[in-house]
Amino acid sequence: MAGQATLDARIVARFASIDTYVFDLDNTLYPQGSDLWPQIDQRITVYLMNYLGVDGLTAFALQKYWYERDGTSLRGLMRQYAIDVRDYLEFVHDIDRSSLARNQRLADAIAALPGRRLVLTNGSKTHAERTIAQLGLDGLFERIFDIEAMDLVPKPNSAAYEKFFADCAIDPSRAVLFEDLAQNLIAPQKVGMVGVLVSPPGTSHGAHAQGADFVTNDLAGFVARIVRLTTNT
Repeated sequence: MAGQATLDARIVARFASIDTYVFDLDNTLYPQGSDLWPQIDQRITVYLMNYLGVDGLTAFALQKYWYERDGTSLRGLMRQYAIDVRDYLEFVHDIDRSSLARNQRLADAIAALPGRRLVLTNGSKTHAERTIAQLGLDGLFERIFDIEAMDLVPKPNSAAYEKFFADCAIDPSRAVLFEDLAQNLIAPQKVGMVGVLVSPPGTSHGAHAQGADFVTNDLAGFVARIVRLTTNT
């Protein structure tokens, strides 16, 4: 009980002045054990095989190298090739989302948040829209700020967040970011943004990661807790 009381006190202290709630998309708004990201990962490999004329192992190795170096495979590919970005994004996000169940619990929690709600994703806007609709979260977000809105400079690059803050008129000291990747929380935390790491189910709430002010394995429950502790409803 003492641990829960301490967490509640920290939430009250950190979220009292928050007026903007920002959510990553992939592996954050939907469960990390779903098959969506593995599908996208496979589509990227196939795209590289077709575009570069290489075998699957080579394509996969390049994909992971570029992801680690540049934040996305797309940015690594763009460094060396004049690709059609729209064609790439459409191809890699042409996936089956039918395995995703509507998440009414999360929808209700997000709808009750006392402030602006946005999505910040390294994916495409179309992918975000389709995925959000499949989850039953459509209509809840003011804006989807996608990789094209970032001028193709992805998280965790500081420039991606700077453009997001400027274009959406966000004061980072009054905003929170929910993310599944700890490295994507480091740059925004440096400018005052609260970071919530969304970890896989079954992991410890006490896990520590650089950039994360809070860690949760239950996004809907954590958001509902914020609402309960920071509003008069």
